[in-house]
Amino acid sequence: MQLKNTLMLLSLAAVWGASFLFVRIAAPILGPLPTTFLRVFIAALVLLAYINISQQPLNLKQNWKIYAGMGLFNAAIPFTLFAVAMLNLNASYSSILNATTAFFTAITASVWLKETLTRQKLLGVFLGILGVFVLVGLQPVALSFNSILSVLLILLATFSYGIAAVFAKIKGKGISPATFAAGQQLCASIIMLPMLVIGLPITKAITIEVVIAIAGVSIICTAVAYLLYYRLIANIGPTNALTVTFLIPAFGVAWGNLFLGEAISWNVLFGSLIILLGMALVLGKLNLQRQR
Repeated sequence: MQLKNTLMLLSLAAVWGASFLFVRIAAPILGPLPTTFLRVFIAALVLLAYINISQQPLNLKQNWKIYAGMGLFNAAIPFTLFAVAMLNLNASYSSILNATTAFFTAITASVWLKETLTRQKLLGVFLGILGVFVLVGLQPVALSFNSILSVLLILLATFSYGIAAVFAKIKGKGISPATFAAGQQLCASIIMLPMLVIGLPITKAITIEVVIAIAGVSIICTAVAYLLYYRLIANIGPTNALTVTFLIPAFGVAWGNLFLGEAISWNVLFGSLIILLGMALVLGKLNLQRQR
């Protein structure tokens, strides 16, 4: 891999890892629903401006159903569930659980696309589930009804990501990546607008840290990140670009420790290693089959 692509991959992992930090700061103050709405709305404005400058047609009338599907399953649902869950879970823990997206993508593809769920992938899925149980059972956060419910919400969010990945593979052909991202965030904004009303009024004081967090998660971690991700897909292919999922937890844990003082304990590292091993098997980055 060329140096510039390696740097792009690391940058994307760092940016997506930071999204958990930003949501952890904003959601307790603004509330999960306003946080999600602002994230997708500001990202939509940035992406729409980009495709307008680059003269890429949105073709909203033709593709609105596709954009709406992606906006629902790849933004509105998972972003909201993460924001709710992170009222109780820290950024480090949430970024590790995000890695289960690979497992749900594999399962969804096997059902929807009839892709073979090989023994290696099944082993990877098993390890992923085991890793989640290790994280929860060894209590990197206080074990309670709220924390367990929050873990389940994140797993539901990553399941939604898995659906979106397969949906995009089926329906996204012929749509430019930047246009796809812009249409997705625009429709997510429309979907989240009624939810914004439910989430108002905001009763807590909005600090400069919250403003920075919203700007960061919407502009950098959503709009810019999607453009960077799609550029990586064009340069090194979708399979290699997916290796970013191996790096996101490391950056999520690092940012949480650096800026929020979240502890990095041995049980967090052990559980995350099990999940990453399972993800490597699912994505085919670790091949257990004998070479002939």
